Amino acid sequence: MPLHWTIDSRVKLLAVVADGFIQLADLDRLLDVVTGSNILGYRKLFDGTGGISQMNAEEHLTVGVRLRTLHMQAGAALGPLAVVVRDENYWQVARVLGILAVPKRPMRVFKQAHRARAWLDSPSIMARTPG
Repeated sequence: MPLHWTIDSRVKLLAVVADGFIQLADLDRLLDVVTGSNILGYRKLFDGTGGISQMNAEEHLTVGVRLRTLHMQAGAALGPLAVVVRDENYWQVARVLGILAVPKRPMRVFKQAHRARAWLDSPSIMARTPG
């Protein structure tokens, strides 16, 4: 399984680490867990530096549509999102997330996991975490 996650209800944080080849079914499973666990409002850290997408353009679009649908359903109840990517993927991921961005949800792309976590733990972001 290329996606490993930890849900910490004490600090309202979902941490996901990618390790290996990622397919559409892997992301669908993760999104099923997020929605089924009722943690859309949690802060989310997605470290994709160890992952390699095996998805084609149509599958990327499918994930984008699902994320956009979740954004519309949850509205202001979505928690902040920090995505960590390798240097060569930075601008591509930043562009995709920009398309999916909802103004009421803090979202940033990082090149280093420790900086992403520091941002998620900052007082300004903690204050904007629902619940």
